[in-house]
Amino acid sequence: MSQTAVSETQTILAVSVESKPVRRRKRPLRLHVFGPLWLYLLFTLVPFYMMVLFAFREPGSNSPLPIPFSLDNFLVVWQSIGFSVFFQNSVYVAVLTLVFTTVIALAGGYAMARFTFRGKTAFMLFLLCTQFVPGAMMLIPLFQVFSTFGLVNNLFSLIIADTAFQLPLSIILMSGFIRNVPRELEEAAWVDGCSRLQAFRVVVLPLLRPALVAIGAFAFIGAWNNFLFALMFISKQERFTIPVGLSYMLGEFSVNFGALAAGGVVAALPVVLVFAFVQKYLVQGLSAGAVKG
Repeated sequence: MSQTAVSETQTILAVSVESKPVRRRKRPLRLHVFGPLWLYLLFTLVPFYMMVLFAFREPGSNSPLPIPFSLDNFLVVWQSIGFSVFFQNSVYVAVLTLVFTTVIALAGGYAMARFTFRGKTAFMLFLLCTQFVPGAMMLIPLFQVFSTFGLVNNLFSLIIADTAFQLPLSIILMSGFIRNVPRELEEAAWVDGCSRLQAFRVVVLPLLRPALVAIGAFAFIGAWNNFLFALMFISKQERFTIPVGLSYMLGEFSVNFGALAAGGVVAALPVVLVFAFVQKYLVQGLSAGAVKG
């Protein structure tokens, strides 16, 4: 057989082998992994479904679906119970807590990442240890401090308390993120004539967007959902936040489940929207801000 015939035979065999479909083995369904996840998802979503059902269903209806669709419960909550005032108070507290936490964490995280000073390791350990202290243990000292300065029944007391409890973790995350930004970028800006502040603003700050979004989101949600501080430091109804307003809708002998569910939807909506807009930054910000040895 000639060399040309052998090469043609090899080519035909190669084409025939490639033309045969490759059978892939089906991956077995891992019930031990997906089963608990589906149960957890069901356990999580059923309460939300019931809340939406009671909120949009007509009062007195027993339909398993919100049919006919009604907004009467929202009108009762917003106008009669005063949820419009509670919503404004919660927005005020949450937004200012976000701003203060982000700005202070940005400065503290930069100091922890770029400067070396005595007691730095002990200070970082102290920040970590504060996460083990429950907020209930600090109620009496905080109440005495706020009472001394006349901040009881003042929304600014909630902002101070929420910011203080959000800062330790925020500083740790921010310092880890800034530590991942190469120092050489700042040094190159210094060589070009920038000051430290200018180099930070021009070079480092644009790279910190995921960290700022993650820290700001957690600060906002933590202040929005905080119930304990708002219950203890605020007693005037016109300064209630949404969590306290919801608790006062639980009567001793009767509960308006439709209005309570509508208030829950109003309380959950901003948190859902925040996560919907910043979810792509959260994982990146938290993973980049992880503490490395």
